[in-house]
Amino acid sequence: MTVGVLIVDDDPLVRAGLAMMLGGAPDIRVLAEAADGTEVQPLVDRHAPDVVLMDIRMPVMDGLTATEALRARRDAPEVIVLTTFDADAHVLRALRAGAAGFLLKDTPPAQIVNAVMQVAAGHPVLSPAVTRRLIARVAGEDQDRNRAQTRLDRLSTREHEVAVAVGQGKSNAEISAVLYMSVPTVKTHVSSILTKLGLNNRVQIALLVHDAGLLDQED
Repeated sequence: MTVGVLIVDDDPLVRAGLAMMLGGAPDIRVLAEAADGTEVQPLVDRHAPDVVLMDIRMPVMDGLTATEALRARRDAPEVIVLTTFDADAHVLRALRAGAAGFLLKDTPPAQIVNAVMQVAAGHPVLSPAVTRRLIARVAGEDQDRNRAQTRLDRLSTREHEVAVAVGQGKSNAEISAVLYMSVPTVKTHVSSILTKLGLNNRVQIALLVHDAGLLDQED
């Protein structure tokens, strides 16, 4: 399957570099480019990309606003936000809006290609472990523990255990081994958690578990 990509960045050199890099991958096709967040929705309507590479800082409409608007759609493509700093406070807002992760602009080409393929396959490119480090650095003031705990109370006991394991950065196979359930059962629980809590992906599960204070005792 060929993965269609929309590149959104106000710097034409960055767009050209990303287009050249991704265009050389056999399973990726660059469908269009945008220089501002206002161009995103019309281009998504026209080209139906699988993945959007979204710069954060842009004039007129920034990438955060564009990501929030895009992920509110029923047919939303996956979004990877691009940033210059790995501790950019705005990244958290993008993740909460439903972005599948973030990449630094100086990420090696092979890793960017791999990230696009992973996200298109439904696997976030930002590991829960990295997510926790990011939150700890930039979002201490953004935590609402009581609200997060109330949301997690909607889950069954088993779903709650799976959610915590996701927050700890465990893969489905690792969760299966720790909680003594089959991998298909783990996948079913993860899908149920996403549905019950109205979340988009595992990154958002990890964020919620962190906000609830369930990872505070970890190193």
